[in-house]
Amino acid sequence: MSTARNVVAVDLGAESGRVVLATLHDGRISLEVVHRFPNVPVQVGETLHWNILSLWHEIQSGISACRDRSPHSIGVDTWGVDFGLLDENGRLLGNPVHYRDARTEGMQQVAFGRVPRDEIFEATGIQFMPINTLYQLLSMAQAGDPTLDAARTFLTIPDLLNYWLTGEKVCEFSNATTTQCYNPSTRDWALEMLGRLGIPTEIFPRIVAPGTHLGTYLNIPVVVPACHDTGSAVAAVPAQTPRFAYISSGTWSLLGLEVPEAILSEEALAANLTNEGGVEGTFRFLKNIMGLWLVQQCRSTWAAAGKDYTYDVLTDLAREAPSFAALIDPDCEIFLPPGDMPARITQFCRQTGQEPPNTISATVRCILESLALKYRYVLDLLVRVGGQTVDVVHIIGGGTQNDLLCQMTANATQRPVVAGPVEATALGNALVQCLALDEIGSLDEARATVRKSFELVTYEPQQTEAWDDAYGRFQPLVGTVISD
Repeated sequence: MSTARNVVAVDLGAESGRVVLATLHDGRISLEVVHRFPNVPVQVGETLHWNILSLWHEIQSGISACRDRSPHSIGVDTWGVDFGLLDENGRLLGNPVHYRDARTEGMQQVAFGRVPRDEIFEATGIQFMPINTLYQLLSMAQAGDPTLDAARTFLTIPDLLNYWLTGEKVCEFSNATTTQCYNPSTRDWALEMLGRLGIPTEIFPRIVAPGTHLGTYLNIPVVVPACHDTGSAVAAVPAQTPRFAYISSGTWSLLGLEVPEAILSEEALAANLTNEGGVEGTFRFLKNIMGLWLVQQCRSTWAAAGKDYTYDVLTDLAREAPSFAALIDPDCEIFLPPGDMPARITQFCRQTGQEPPNTISATVRCILESLALKYRYVLDLLVRVGGQTVDVVHIIGGGTQNDLLCQMTANATQRPVVAGPVEATALGNALVQCLALDEIGSLDEARATVRKSFELVTYEPQQTEAWDDAYGRFQPLVGTVISD
């Protein structure tokens, strides 16, 4: 019987973090959440920050709780785009700013005035979103921020945590690609473009691949997984065929294909698709979709009014609401900031000539149906532009627990949907560590390990004619601009 191998996966999401002990034994892998903690942003004046020191404290606590299990390595993944800046002595210059902060407003237009939009895409292959690192840095340069002037090293959030763990100042490939500062053609930073935008280029460190051994923390080796959470999650997709699409479903929904090279065509630019790094040199050709953020913000609004429902209860309420009463584009910009999401849904419906949902059940159903229809819209784009047939859709992450949304996705996309595993990000993090430790031989073997280890649920398409009709109503709503 083979010896069990334990690795520690530190997985930070936008709402919470967890330190997970993963055990690989006899071709199967299991997960144990050792420490879970909230990730609560902090508003200081007009700026929204991440509480990075609190997160670091929780990570240290979680790793300490795993030490008696003799872990063979530690790996860290987080969300993308956000970053910290270090001074010449390696000290953090201020708390990292949250991607939902307002400082990037108008920065895309400033950027396009210096470097045309198509040239930025050619140099980076990344979807244009106001939250991207590129526009965060540009906002600092535009304002003459002294923090940027004092900076000597740029590190994305997982790279900052890896620096505190090991003392190594590097950026990991998958997370570097999310910044819109990385050139997938040269496989290095897009220095020429950054210089034209007035962003200092000397702050960007060496880029390393997933699986790189960085150093040690408490005598435990530190290995970089795919440090971008979706990069790790996609490594855990239990695919049996290359003709698959994935939806990493949580606060954001990231829907994409796995491709060997970045797709930088005019069609990809026109569709605002993105190329983010993956494991074994692959790219994730995908699009970001607003995701369950809309339900999360509705729930917060209703809870503040004394109606505190669990997500399961909200889903059950949505089952009873009428189908397709109102539809929204989940990616309309009014839904990006935190706030009163039910009121914004009402505003969208009124300005698009629809009767707004007037109950909690109808509002949640509106969100879920609209998400499923947006998945179909984006999948159609990816298939057309990427030229890759898709036979099955894999949903991974927290959204797999919403069986109603999973069934709606099968109905809308008219493809089988395979749901699971739930903890895909921590699982993929751990699997890449096992690859680096030579405990697993390849990404295909890692995915076979997932299939052996976790129960998966398959949803077959239903009511396709009704969903086709709804899709016809939905398509004209995509790209709607809502006035104040």
